[in-house]
Order: sequence, then structure tokens, then C-alpha cells
Amino acid sequence: MSLATVASRAVNALTADLVTVEVHLAPGLPGWSVVGLPEGAVREAKDRVRAALVQCGYDIPAKRITVNLAPADLPKEGGRFDLAIALGMLLASGQLPRDALQGVEVLGELSLSGEVRPVRGVLPAAIRCQEAGHALLLPSANLLEASRAGSVRLHSADTLAAICQALQGGGLPVHPVPAHGEAVPTAAVNRPDAVNRPDMADIYGQSQARRALEVAAAGGHSLLMTGPPGSGKSMLAARLPGILPRLGHAEALEVGAIASVAGCFDAQEWGIPPFRQPHHTTSAAALAGGGSVPRPGEVSLSHFGALFLDELPEWRRDAIEVLREPLETGRISIARAAGRCEFPARFQLIAAMNPCPCGYLGDAARECHCTPEQVARYRARISGPVLDRIDLHVTVPRVPMEDVVAAGAGHRAARGESSETVRRRVAAARAVQQVRQGTLNAALPARALESVAVTDAASALLLRAMEQLDLSMRAYHRTLRVARTLADLAGEVSVTPAQISEAVQYREAQALR
Repeated sequence: MSLATVASRAVNALTADLVTVEVHLAPGLPGWSVVGLPEGAVREAKDRVRAALVQCGYDIPAKRITVNLAPADLPKEGGRFDLAIALGMLLASGQLPRDALQGVEVLGELSLSGEVRPVRGVLPAAIRCQEAGHALLLPSANLLEASRAGSVRLHSADTLAAICQALQGGGLPVHPVPAHGEAVPTAAVNRPDAVNRPDMADIYGQSQARRALEVAAAGGHSLLMTGPPGSGKSMLAARLPGILPRLGHAEALEVGAIASVAGCFDAQEWGIPPFRQPHHTTSAAALAGGGSVPRPGEVSLSHFGALFLDELPEWRRDAIEVLREPLETGRISIARAAGRCEFPARFQLIAAMNPCPCGYLGDAARECHCTPEQVARYRARISGPVLDRIDLHVTVPRVPMEDVVAAGAGHRAARGESSETVRRRVAAARAVQQVRQGTLNAALPARALESVAVTDAASALLLRAMEQLDLSMRAYHRTLRVARTLADLAGEVSVTPAQISEAVQYREAQALR
């Protein structure tokens, strides 16, 4: 028999579709061909596989070699099929037992020396492999990542020779697999992002902005901070990760799968909400994701975490408009000529901007020299629909120098609460929301808002505020969600006028633009 098949997985968004690698040896002039919609790196696999097999001491059959990657209409990219092609070659030529890879899926790139190199997209492949009841043979460098999938049977090796030696002995290579229930590897204990994160206690004053940041964290709401340069907007945003609770296993699995597909999986970040802060020169495609084989962008890499956009008006208009869909639906759709895919993007948008081009409009210490037309053009760079999707709008004024001096002298009154204290309140509020509705308030569907307990006085106050500020129906729903979060932080069963009043204050800044 001169035909062998080996199962593998492609990278197709987060689905990790099954790919059957078929290797056929036929009489004729020696040569290789790889078919099945391969891109450049896949077509080059024949050169890597040939060199790796020779280096490991195996023969290359002097026949016509055809490698088919089925299904043929699914785009294939990268070097992830190298190991499957090499093993298929050895199976087809009788150099390995025919049934050596029954019920086993194979991933891995080969070096010219026969080393098995890591590939991206292993975590979603391991999840699908577990669902299919198959074992997974993969590079040792991907072992920890794949172990996060759960109880999937994993086999790994560093070289092609080690794999072939194990298969000839009637088995598969076995390496110790870390317990998938381990939340974070021990190596993460001393990492700055695990323990020594920026602390909220380092922020002097800014009680309103600190409060808004806590509300945003408790309900998963988006936040826009406006203030002069040096007022602490970036410092506040950098302290958001420190007040967010750890992710649950299902959430961590989804976040890890996105990072795996993007090629930036880090086992030490497991369970930690992502915090992304791209530069304002980032393109719309980098935010949304894309490519011939679409990869997740910044909005998806921020899933279940936060996306911080500093100097918001300096971003390109088309990049800012990309945020419309994910802010509303929690997902981003990417359509290309080769097909369409969808990535999750349930993130918190944390944005910062100056009030005017020079940055000092309304500042008590420095005079603004911008004309009204310049200010209007500057603010018009952010469209109304995007602003309408931001739940909390807060002004961050300059901190008086005497407060900074007092805090530096050790006066506790000038310092705020620590991140740990705030994080406990945020975690308690989120726990209440999960028990009550199974999701954070920011993701609560409009239809479900009808069941939110609101007192008659609070409802009347919200209607009056809507009329006076001329807010949209979307703003009405988002204001009600914020009020529900405020009630959760206060331990209230029903939304009261106090919570409505505070939630409306976070909308007044938008209405005055």
C-alpha cells in the first residue's frame, strides 16, 4: 500500500478544522507536489520534510510523491503540517507501522535538522481534539499550552527521530503533562504583572475618576477620561488590571484560544484579564484583525479584559469606527475574499483624550490658546455613534500641587484606597451579577433590562434626564446598566434615585459636547 493518511488541524478563526493529510507514492519520475489550497509556507514543507527525514536517517522514496491536504477548499498556512507530512511519508513507504497513528492527530513544524518546532493555534486544536476523543502529538514547546484544554491525551517530543523511535516500538512519546487545573505556573509568582502591578494607592486625589474606574471594572463598562496633559489619565488606566478579578476557567480558555491563534500565548498569563494598549498609529485592520487567513486583532486580544486607547482623537477615523460593532455585540466579523470568520471581542474600552488640541481647555493653571473652531474639529474626530457606545464619561482635572506634596510627605488623607481593597468590592459586585443573570451588567441584553428592579422614583428621574439631555435609546439602556452596577456596588436590591443620578452624571459630559 502506497497511501497513508494522518489527521491534523488547520487554523481557521477559533474552530481548528480537521485536516486529513494524505500522502501517496506513485511510480514515475521522482518529485513532490502539495495540493489542497496551500499557501507559500505549506508548499515549502516538502523541502523541510526532505531534509529532516534525511538527517534522521530515513529514505526518501524515489517515486512521484503527492501530498493532499483535505478538505481542498480550506486555506492552509504555516508549517503546522510538516510533522504530519513526514510521518505520512514514512507510513506510506513502510518505514513505520501502518496503524501507528490510529486515533492520533499531529501538529508541528520541522527544522532541517529534524527538530520539532512549536506552532500557533495549539489550544483550540487541543480542545477540538478532546471533543473528538483523539490523542494529540505535538511539539514539546506547545505541551503546557495544550494541557490547558483539559483531559486531552497529549504526546510530545523535541525531534522527529524521537517520535519515530517511539512509534517503531509500538507506542508514542510521553512527557509529563502539567495539571490543567493549575491556575498559573509557579514561574509567574514573581512576575510584575502577577503581583507588583501599579496600585490605585499611587493616585493622588481624582476621587471621581477613581470611582468611575471602579464602576467600569465592576460592570464591564466602557470609560472615556478627558483632561489636560499630566492629570493622571494614563496612570488610572494602567491600574485597571489590578482591580479586575481573575478569569474563570471557561473565560480563561476562550482568552487563551484567541492568544494561541494570534501566536502570543503565554502560560504565565493564564487567568489574568488581558490589558492591551496599542499605539495611536495602529491601523483599523490591526484593531479588527484580518489577513488572507484572518487573525484576531486588538479588540479580540482584549476579550474579557480591557483595551486602552490613549489620545483617542489622534487615532485614524476608520480605526475608531471599527469599535462600533464589538462595543455593541461583543463580537467582530471579518470578511475577506477567501471567506468570512468571527472572533469574540467582549472587551472594556478605556479611552483618554485632551479637551482640545493644546490640552488645556478649562485648566485652572494654564491658558488655552485654541479657537472654538479648532476645538470643534478636534472633538469631531470621534463620531457621535462611538461616543454613544461609551458608558462612562468623566473629566480628570489637574491635581493641585499641594495634594501631591502632602501625599509625598506621607499624609494618608491625600492617598486613596489600594487596588486590593477596590478589587474585593469589584469581585463581590461581579459575583452578584453572575448569580442574578449569568453575565456582567454591560453585556446585559436590552430585553433583559425590563427585569431590572427600579424604584418608581428612580424610573421617573431617568425619564426626566433623558428628556433634558436629549439622549438616545441606546444611552438610556447603557445608563440603566451603569445604575444597576452602582446598585450592586452599594449592595442594593433595587436601583434607587441615587444610583440613577450618579449614572446620569457620567452621561452629562457626552451631552455637553
